Amino acid sequence: MSPLAKYHRSIPGLCERFEAFVATKEICNAYTELNDPFDQRARFEEQARQKSQGDDEVQDLDETFLNALEHGLPPTGGWGMGIDRLVMFLTDNANIKEVLLFPANKPIANTSAPAPAAAAQAAASHSAA
Repeated sequence: MSPLAKYHRSIPGLCERFEAFVATKEICNAYTELNDPFDQRARFEEQARQKSQGDDEVQDLDETFLNALEHGLPPTGGWGMGIDRLVMFLTDNANIKEVLLFPANKPIANTSAPAPAAAAQAAASHSAA
């Protein structure tokens, strides 16, 4: 279950959420925001219990978010389509790391440049000759 999505209004066990896929690639994620602070707290507490049992994918309980919900959140929904996922589709790349703009998140390419120690040693032997 999506921890931030409302339960489906007429089908028990489902939530109001969808994901759009194009050519087997997810390009969009959308859901109706849960705006009940009591339900949201119960879900966060359940996630905290799962985290204590070893699930490392769940988030910590967010008191600031819950406090904001208690002050009131109107019915909200929306969708998000990442530019990176759209570029994956347009460039026919299967891995998101192939289109990321941030070099720290890209896989390191194997270059044919010599290692720094080997390059320094080659330069020293060249200057001695």
